[in-house]
Amino acid sequence: MDRDTLLSLLEALQQGAISQDQVLHRIQAAAAPHGAKLDFAHLDVDRQQRTGLPEFVFGQGKTAEQIALLLQGLHDAGQVALATRVDDAKAELIRAALPSVVDHRVARIMVLPAAVEPTPPDTLGIVAVVCAGTSDLPVAEEAAVVLEALGHPVLRVRDVGVAGIHRLMGHLGSLRDARAVIVVAGMEGALPSVVAGLVGRPVIGVPTSVGYGVAFGGVAAMLGMLNACAPGVSVVNIDNGFGAACQAALINKR
Repeated sequence: MDRDTLLSLLEALQQGAISQDQVLHRIQAAAAPHGAKLDFAHLDVDRQQRTGLPEFVFGQGKTAEQIALLLQGLHDAGQVALATRVDDAKAELIRAALPSVVDHRVARIMVLPAAVEPTPPDTLGIVAVVCAGTSDLPVAEEAAVVLEALGHPVLRVRDVGVAGIHRLMGHLGSLRDARAVIVVAGMEGALPSVVAGLVGRPVIGVPTSVGYGVAFGGVAAMLGMLNACAPGVSVVNIDNGFGAACQAALINKR
């Protein structure tokens, strides 16, 4: 259990919002050395302490029952319980199994809220998530929802792609105040270069698979971002809003 979570638990106990038995249960669960064992998975509840980021559930390829059990296991261990890439059919079954789960359908993410949400440290800044077009929203929202689940304040800037670049200019003041900027774009993937040329913050480019034939499922956007002329641009894999969020979270915590 990290320091911020422990302090939040102690504060909740002091305020009477949680019992001593609940605090003891959370500490004992978090202290489990090897995580919860299921017949199909082995939860890594110590990952937060090792890497600064907890374990998440990748929903693609898993059944709804497996996702629900994994979410419940992480929740019981006092972890952020979040599953990415959950399709509509699985989401319906998971909602029935876990009535308190929060379903972010655009992002295809499901979150099981903790009994006591940790208080984010005052040192955290804002992470901006900039989306080139409406077609890129699922990937942008994946990044935004993961960041929020980790306790990071998020600024969403939507539909400001280079086809109408004037739309971006009204947001420059807010982007310059952010600690890091995630830029999600498909087609030719030019937007991260533009943002990095205007904003003195780390820019994380996320190419999406949005585009016509020669976009090659996001390869054109990825190559464009990797060849960015503006300095300070890093690039994650195609459609990997989750990976961008994790990178931005580590930057913001510094």
